[in-house]
Amino acid sequence: MNAFLRLIAFARPYRGRLAAAAAAMIVYGAASAGVAALIQPILDRVLPRHEELAQIITAILALYLIKGAGAYLSGYWMTDVGQCVVRDLRNVLFTHILGQSAAFFSAQTSGRLMSRITNDVAQIQQAVSETLGDLARESLALVGFAALLFYYDARLALVCLTGAPLVVYPLVRLGQRVRRTTRHSQEALAQITHVSAEAFTGHRIVKAFGAEQRETAKFRTASEGLYRTSMKVTSALSILPPLMEFIGGVAFAVALWYGSEEISAGRLTTGEFVGFIAALFMMYGPAKKLSRVNANLQQAIAAAERIFEMLDTHSEVHEGPGAIPLPRFRDRIEFRDVRFSYNGADDATLGGVSFNVRGGQTLAIVGRSGAGKTTLVSPDRGVTTE
Repeated sequence: MNAFLRLIAFARPYRGRLAAAAAAMIVYGAASAGVAALIQPILDRVLPRHEELAQIITAILALYLIKGAGAYLSGYWMTDVGQCVVRDLRNVLFTHILGQSAAFFSAQTSGRLMSRITNDVAQIQQAVSETLGDLARESLALVGFAALLFYYDARLALVCLTGAPLVVYPLVRLGQRVRRTTRHSQEALAQITHVSAEAFTGHRIVKAFGAEQRETAKFRTASEGLYRTSMKVTSALSILPPLMEFIGGVAFAVALWYGSEEISAGRLTTGEFVGFIAALFMMYGPAKKLSRVNANLQQAIAAAERIFEMLDTHSEVHEGPGAIPLPRFRDRIEFRDVRFSYNGADDATLGGVSFNVRGGQTLAIVGRSGAGKTTLVSPDRGVTTE
């Protein structure tokens, strides 16, 4: 949840477009419920007595036009916000990684870092651009359909919707499983990126040592791992729709039995009952989308956790207190008593080295002598030892 809230925080600069998208979603949900509400007057007045035909036709065309406009505008504005969020997140992530120390880059592979910027951010892009929009839009449509069901017959609506809580527990369990498997999938994809980048950038070394088969075997192992984790995600995503269909079938059977009793007793007209059943069936589409939305959202949260782990990784090299900004380079740079050692090394690589470097001059550290002195090579001054 923390990763999700941090992700949503990147959308705050675009509150205006989010508000416009929310308004379009409300229009979409109201128009969807309005279309279902027209079924009852069609069956009760238009078909048997040919009453209000022109008004009903006009209302149908107007509602579908409004519904289409709401779907288009909400989808466009949500995609716009999603693209902006992904752009900002990718820029922040790149700047943060580039500002890390050399020790950080020695502990990370370039392929895995590239995977964070490309694959993980792309996973989030789908969630922010499409998933959140579907979540709000289909939820509003469900609210409209549910209100229509209670308007027709509150008792029948309660009977049909009693199975809804049964879907919540599988949704929660599904989300946990999808998040775990998605994280493994992203790690496997990062491994593929790492192996590919390593082999392609070092292709001369690979060919020189005849290591093509070895690199191919490494890639196939990583590819097999990605395949297995991807199939676990697919397995988790494929469980819920059949369960929802079965619960929907039970609700339809109960509604059919109860509705026939109500029609026989004269408490419910045929048009009202058919309108109720139509609204009940129209609820299935948004409900099925919402089950997929939850899974997609969990995938995005898994990717967001990996990204924010990287953003929370800070360099171990910090500016000293009272450090002054470096002035613009003019003539030369002087190093005095420089000491440096790699992390985990027993001996210092550089110890007490002092030298001057003028503009245009190049110095390279060649090695250390038995006396512990460091040899510097200057193309314009020859070999010097300090």
